Amino acid sequence: MTTDRPTTDTPAHDHRLRRGSLGTLGVTFFVISAAAPLTAMAGGAPVAMLLGNGPGVPGAYVLAAVTLLVFAIGYTAMARHHTSTGAFYSYVTRGLRQQFGGAAAYLALISYNAMQIGLWGLFGAATSGFVTDEFGVTIEWWVYVLIGIAAVAVLGYRQIDLSVKVLSVLVAAEFLVVLGLAIVIAIKGADYGAAPLEITPLTPGALTSGSLPIALLFCFASFVGFEATAIYSEEAKDPARTVPRATFLSVVTIGSVYAVVTFLMVNGAGSANIPDAVAKLADPTTFIFELSNGYIGPWYTTIMRALFVTSVFAAVLAFHNAVARYTYALGREGLLPDRAGRTHARHRSPHVGSLAQSVLAVLIVVLFALTAKDPVLALFTWLTNLGTLGVIALMAASSFAIVAFFARHRELDRNVLRTVVAPIIAGIALLGILAYAVANFELLISSGGALVWVLPGLLVLVALLGVGASFVLKSKSRRRYADMGRHRE
Repeated sequence: MTTDRPTTDTPAHDHRLRRGSLGTLGVTFFVISAAAPLTAMAGGAPVAMLLGNGPGVPGAYVLAAVTLLVFAIGYTAMARHHTSTGAFYSYVTRGLRQQFGGAAAYLALISYNAMQIGLWGLFGAATSGFVTDEFGVTIEWWVYVLIGIAAVAVLGYRQIDLSVKVLSVLVAAEFLVVLGLAIVIAIKGADYGAAPLEITPLTPGALTSGSLPIALLFCFASFVGFEATAIYSEEAKDPARTVPRATFLSVVTIGSVYAVVTFLMVNGAGSANIPDAVAKLADPTTFIFELSNGYIGPWYTTIMRALFVTSVFAAVLAFHNAVARYTYALGREGLLPDRAGRTHARHRSPHVGSLAQSVLAVLIVVLFALTAKDPVLALFTWLTNLGTLGVIALMAASSFAIVAFFARHRELDRNVLRTVVAPIIAGIALLGILAYAVANFELLISSGGALVWVLPGLLVLVALLGVGASFVLKSKSRRRYADMGRHRE
């Protein structure tokens, strides 16, 4: 005698991401969060003024934005015809074939992990300093980081909609506080209200003063994260439209805000006083807070400092989600253990990748804490610059991969400007930026010795491991090897 088991209408879990969860604004919030406008204006911009082209930094931001818009032309042309949460890895694989794809896969994994974990150092230091100054309570930086990692782990484990809601609030708040200061400077005038605004920061003379290449390095670093739009393509509504729109919207929004705000920051201190006004500060990252004190008052500076902490948290959350999705894509396609390519049955989130990233972050933060390394000068500076190098390399490789892809699939897009000219120009420009960054890496990490070659060398080593992983996959399954980076409906 047999007993039939009850049937269920619930389909088997297919381990896909949650389809149709993100619109254009949702994707845009993710990438703008990663760029962290307030963090860029408080951290990257003053250092670019100090070490780069001084009052010409606004023009450098415009130049960086134009370069990235050229990159975005080819990038979005590919996005219209190719959907994959593997993003850079997938584009490079489809364009330059599997070995280069394996290198891009592992390079993306280490680069975004480095960006995310490095930002924890800045988060811990900023939070500890704020709490000590405002409440007189001194707690080690790493305690705040471990609490933050736990919060991000919960958000990353759950459905992506929750992260979007959190990021939308945090991004809106940091935009408002930065633009609020900018508006007050514009109304009161230059040099703390003692003179009218002047156009000097946008003149060719200011742009080419000092060291423009160094300024451009810091400006490009401030944009890292905008390219992550393709990572969310499998969760986007109508990805062929959403990803291109979000990409261009992100670059234009970020570039416009950076250029306008730095223009007013330079005017605020007086363009003739830059970079000396930054150099005399014990910490260049306090420059925007000095302007806030002078133009509005300490109460507004307190709000800015609090939102600076949430700005870094938003960036960390955005990069965490990017890492989790890269991990998922590589697990799904055989370059990482298969378990990494699973999604949560209820949340449809890449929960395995999310948990793995959280554990890795804890281990590295604990290591830096036990060895008494400075959270900003070591953890933040070393890892975020390592990640920036990797992302620039990935962008350059993707540019040439896009040209190769459309050369084989001319029927998809016959517009030579989109598929050949723009990607080649962007690729050459990005290679030049990468070469200059490597040559000046000692300046970027504010440290000499073995680190200057060990950190860039680590990227090369990881890329070679990715090539090896592609060969291992080929030996195990030629079908999965052939499917590397394929388009996902």
